[in-house]
Amino acid sequence: MIVSIDIAKIGPRRGVRALASRPRAGHVEGLRYAETVFTAPLGGGILPKADLGTVALIAAWDDEAALDRFSEHPLARELAGGWQARMEPLRVSGEWPAMPGLPERQLPVDDDEPVAVLTLGRLKPWRLRPFLRSAAPAEAAVVAEPGLVAATGFGRPPLVSTFSLWSTASAMRDYSYREGGSHRAAVAADRSQPFHRESAFIRFRPYATRGTCGEFGPLAG
Repeated sequence: MIVSIDIAKIGPRRGVRALASRPRAGHVEGLRYAETVFTAPLGGGILPKADLGTVALIAAWDDEAALDRFSEHPLARELAGGWQARMEPLRVSGEWPAMPGLPERQLPVDDDEPVAVLTLGRLKPWRLRPFLRSAAPAEAAVVAEPGLVAATGFGRPPLVSTFSLWSTASAMRDYSYREGGSHRAAVAADRSQPFHRESAFIRFRPYATRGTCGEFGPLAG
């Protein structure tokens, strides 16, 4: 299985249409999972501002051939002017049953390899305020990390998500597990009283990137 992320700035009107045109597994050959989401900049305060004009597609595929065939789909053509990453899943914390085929065991990654991280959660409405209070410091901290290449929030209520691209696996781990860090505090708060009905933290090896959208651009090599 491979996972792709497409992010494109297409304007609010086209963005709303794109959000409504989510492809579905069983209707697109080789597609296992798909979610169309709006973006939201990280680090801008407790309540991130949704950008309906910059949208993303999160998708999981049987193989490269399935993703290549999708390039002729109307949604793929709509997003073709933006940025895309093709990624190999390496590690999952939590569960996301809607995305079958994620690795059951952690796969190795070198410390100096670039990695990407996708967080997914279906928020409990009554936990919205504590979630935002906990997430804001972690988001403010991540955008200041020297090892961060690019990051954004994703949303489609009740789905809340973040996607981050890191220069090295060691830089990502330093942020995620830093003693006394705001990310560890947010994780501890969630474990104490979960914010989500279901959630997953998925680490990837981004092996192919193309295009640009905001801070996101091709990775060297």
